[in-house]
Amino acid sequence: MRNKRFKVSTMARARTNDCFDIAVIGGGATGYAAALSAARSGFATALFAPPVHIPPGRTAALFHGSIAMLEHFGVWPQLAGNAAPLVSIRLVDATARLIRAPEVTFHASEIGLPVFGYNIANADLVAAFEEQAARQERLTILADPVTAIEPQPDDVQLAFGKRRKTSARLVIGADGGRSKARQAAGIATRDWNYAQAALVTTLTIEYPHEDISTEFHTETGPFTLVPLPGRRVSLVWVDRPEIAAAAAKSTESDFNAEVECKARSLLGAMSLASERAVFALRAMLAERFAANRIMLVGEAAHVFPPIGAQGLNLGFRDIEALDRILPRYRDDPGEVPALEAYHRARQADIRSRTYAVDLLNRSLLTGFLPFQAVRGVALALAGSLPPLRRVLMRQGLAARS
Repeated sequence: MRNKRFKVSTMARARTNDCFDIAVIGGGATGYAAALSAARSGFATALFAPPVHIPPGRTAALFHGSIAMLEHFGVWPQLAGNAAPLVSIRLVDATARLIRAPEVTFHASEIGLPVFGYNIANADLVAAFEEQAARQERLTILADPVTAIEPQPDDVQLAFGKRRKTSARLVIGADGGRSKARQAAGIATRDWNYAQAALVTTLTIEYPHEDISTEFHTETGPFTLVPLPGRRVSLVWVDRPEIAAAAAKSTESDFNAEVECKARSLLGAMSLASERAVFALRAMLAERFAANRIMLVGEAAHVFPPIGAQGLNLGFRDIEALDRILPRYRDDPGEVPALEAYHRARQADIRSRTYAVDLLNRSLLTGFLPFQAVRGVALALAGSLPPLRRVLMRQGLAARS
């Protein structure tokens, strides 16, 4: 896998003061996917993708629908060799509470699939998108950040770099939780914070993971081990901010011992294989997902804790919606009917999953006994009733919005 940044595509020599059909703002995986969707649908597209730092150890567990999208865009062949299959998902109640849920393991074979999906390094994912995007003739890739976004009745005026300007009939905001595109569209948000932080890193392990992702549920959040190729796993450890910060600064030997203890030695001895990174947990939900010739995808539209591997998968379902809707509005992809079609298409999926992840996270943190009982019963039913198990697994892997 090449890990270089492509500054321009084969068509990037076009004059940047020309009007584009669509401009995508954001150089992460969802930004590149949105740009590929627009360009492959026949729109003259600009992608503003300033360099981004991807911390070592960050990975994405992508489910079946997301892998299908990567295949659709021609990106998957570059990733398959370095991706780890997720054959089973194990949930373990590691709390010390009076009412605890039984251990539950879901198997992809129960719903007729060989795997639920694959775990992929974020750096590999973005690099593969970059290579594919550089081959698109209708795509102009610019490494400059956008400095101003001004929606007009017939287009959106964009300023970027050093006093450079262009315009587009539609802007797709893929520029993260503090999205300038969302602000320019005048879209309000609902924001809330958690008294939690997530520590992420990569570990080498003593025993094979057998392609099983394991999520230990603790009183302070989930402690999740997701398979990587070979005897490696990616770790997402959600805890109180002071605990996560202390763990990130602890000596390597102390850290290795602590994670093995928290994992109950399930995978034997563990050793750090990348840097440790910590980020605070927050959530955000846009009130609308399109307005004023601007559509929102990924974390510009929704942000929530890294629980259940829903984040990037949900962002890729945003792209699937674009892929279906944009070709229907070739004359003007930014007109009101196009914006309304996208907003309606994403409403139920985004809101239901955001609140479901929020509820699951809060159910771990609460000391309210009846709530703990309900959670325990729900997981017990999920483990013992095959029809319910299959419904939950298919819902978690939802590929279409």
